[in-house]
Amino acid sequence: MNTAAPVLTPTTRALAWCLHLLVIGLLALAAGRAVTDGRPHAGVIVAVSTVCGLVYAAGPVLPRVRRSRRAAALWLAAVGACWLTVLALSPDAVWVAFPLYFLQLHLLPRRAGLAAVAATAVAAVAGFAAHQRSFGPAMAIGPALGAAVAVAVVWGYQALYRESEHRRALIEELTATRADLAAAQHTAGVLAERDRLAREIHDTLAQGLSSIQLLLRAAERALPQAPQNAARYVDQARQAAVDNLAEARRFVAALTPPTLEGTTLAGALERLCATTAARHPLTARFHLTGDAVPLTMAQEVALLRIAQSALANTVRHAEATTADVTLGYLGDHVSLDIVDDGRGFDPDRLPAPDPEAGGFGLAAMRARAHALGGTLALTSAPGHGTALAARLPLTPPSQLQPEGRP
Repeated sequence: MNTAAPVLTPTTRALAWCLHLLVIGLLALAAGRAVTDGRPHAGVIVAVSTVCGLVYAAGPVLPRVRRSRRAAALWLAAVGACWLTVLALSPDAVWVAFPLYFLQLHLLPRRAGLAAVAATAVAAVAGFAAHQRSFGPAMAIGPALGAAVAVAVVWGYQALYRESEHRRALIEELTATRADLAAAQHTAGVLAERDRLAREIHDTLAQGLSSIQLLLRAAERALPQAPQNAARYVDQARQAAVDNLAEARRFVAALTPPTLEGTTLAGALERLCATTAARHPLTARFHLTGDAVPLTMAQEVALLRIAQSALANTVRHAEATTADVTLGYLGDHVSLDIVDDGRGFDPDRLPAPDPEAGGFGLAAMRARAHALGGTLALTSAPGHGTALAARLPLTPPSQLQPEGRP
C-alpha cells in the first residue's frame, strides 16, 4: 500500500499485516465493549464498526489504492469518516486513531500526512472529551503522544529506506563498474597477449622463414655450377627450420627462448652473430663492454629479440658486409648497439607496415624497449649505414614480469 516504496519486502509486508490486524482488532474491541457493557445503540456501534472494518479491508485489495495517491487519499477519507462515526458513538474508538496515524503518514505526501495526523489527533481528543463531558490536559496527552511517536517512526523509516536505496544504487553502480573494469582488463590482456605473440612471431618465425627463403634462393643460384655450395645452403636452411620450430614451441608454451637456455645473454648474442655470419654473406661481430650484471629474464629476452630483428633487417635490406653487435653495461643502464655498413635509409620516410611487405620490425623493437622503461634510437642515412641503440634501465627483478610468460 506504500506508494512511496515501490517494492514491499518481507519485513514491510509483516508490518503492514500487523497494522491491518491492529485496526480490525481495535474496531472489534469497540464493538465488543459496546455489547458487553450494554451501552445504548450497541447494535448501531457494531454495525458501524463492521462497515468501517469492511471499508478498511477494501483498501489493501484495490490495486488503485496501492498505485495512486489520489485513490489512497479518497480511501483514507472514507475510512476516516467511518471512524468518526464510530467515535461519535463509542469512546473506545479513540484507540483506532493510533494506526490511522501510520496510514496517513504512509500513504499521503509529507505535509498532507502531517496535517491529517494533526486533524485526527484533534478529533480523537475532542471525541473522547465529548463522551467524558469534560476536558483535561491528560486527555490530550495520549493522542498527541501517539501522533508524535507515529511521525517519528514513519519519518525515521523513510529516512532509513532512502539511505538503503542510496546504498543499493551505489552497490549496483559499483558492481557495474567492476564488471566494466573486468571487461576492460580482459580486453587489455587479450590485446597485450596478441601484441606479445605478434612480436614473438615477427622476431622468430617470420625472421626465420625469411632466412630460410634467402638460403634456398642462394642454393638455387648455386645449382648446377656449385652443387656443394647448394647443399651447404640447403643444410643451413634445414637447421634454421629446426631452430625456428624449437622457438615456436617454446614461445607458444611461454617458456624461456632456447637460445638463452644454459647460457648468458652475451653468449646468446655471440652465437646469434656466428649463426648469422655462417648463413649469410655478412660478417657479424659481437662485442661486450663493461662488467656484466644480472638482468631479468624480461630484459634478456627483449634485448635478444631486438638483436635478432635488427640483424634480420640488415640481412634482408641493408646489403651490408659487416655488422657489429655491442652489449654494454653502463652503470644503471644496459645498452645494445647494432651498427652496419649497409646502404642505409631515411628514417623519416619509412613505409607503413604492410602484411605483404612487412615493416613491423622497428615498431616491435621500440615496443619491447618501451615496455621495460627503456628507449630505442635509430640513426641512418642513405649510403651511410644504420645504427640502432637500445637502452634499458637496470630495474630490480621484482619489478618486472618476464616477457613471454603469463
